Amino acid sequence: MNFEHLKALSAIVATGSFDGAANLLGITPSAVSQRMKALETSAGQILVRRSLPSSPTEAGAILLRTARQIQTLEADALQSLGQGPAGRATASIAVNADSLATWFIPVLHEAATWADTELDLHIEDQDHSSRLLRQGDVLGAVTTEPKPVGGCRAELLGVMRYIPAASPGLLKRYKTVDGINWPEMPMLRFSADDDMQHRLMRSQGAKRFPPTHTIPSSEAFLEAVRAGLGWGMIPEQQLQHGTPRNGLVALPGAAPHDIALYWQCWSLASPRLERITAAVRSAGSHLRQS
Repeated sequence: MNFEHLKALSAIVATGSFDGAANLLGITPSAVSQRMKALETSAGQILVRRSLPSSPTEAGAILLRTARQIQTLEADALQSLGQGPAGRATASIAVNADSLATWFIPVLHEAATWADTELDLHIEDQDHSSRLLRQGDVLGAVTTEPKPVGGCRAELLGVMRYIPAASPGLLKRYKTVDGINWPEMPMLRFSADDDMQHRLMRSQGAKRFPPTHTIPSSEAFLEAVRAGLGWGMIPEQQLQHGTPRNGLVALPGAAPHDIALYWQCWSLASPRLERITAAVRSAGSHLRQS
């Protein structure tokens, strides 16, 4: 399979169009189309959806991962040969927002010393990040899936604990003699898929859910809870910084929620990938280990 054809596929997906791929590769759009036609003829099926943005088909995702693995190995080889910027490569990684705002930060400090690597972080829920691995969009992902995606390896990083918390003022307004008025106290969630709060509500025997605000930002979510907009599940690491418990109180009678996080990445003999894995592993050591 022709490497230049695979590069064209990777460039189309990266830029979202044939014209963008042409600009990235320094060739004409016609040349990009010819390379894709040749690759699809070789594969015997359509590899790219001609939409805006262009996206890989299921077969295209398989070849896309191969293309990006080859590009990573090529960059490693050029770096070993002392060709400097020619050996620079993009490292696409999927990580959930709460991890990025807390324990993952040391990885960014490490990456600041890597002259040969450009980070491309994809913010994705940890329950769905392995999808990006399957599609070939990323070389590594922080995920809740322990079973390795095909062609990848997986290792346990640790456990991320979430604590149900609220501002003292909000808790005071909804605290009762028997505990908390769960059906009335406003609640926050990160996204429509975030069901941690609902799980806790059901464990408390709530028959209906309270007014719910959606705040799709880890930092803003914390600030919204501190402001009294509602209660929410807060990463343990965020409660350990700043003022005592960051100006929040844990909700009495409500158990924390633990999520085991894994690092999955390509099974590839790449010094660059091993360096990234080592940085993620080191940062993950600050998670709960049991």
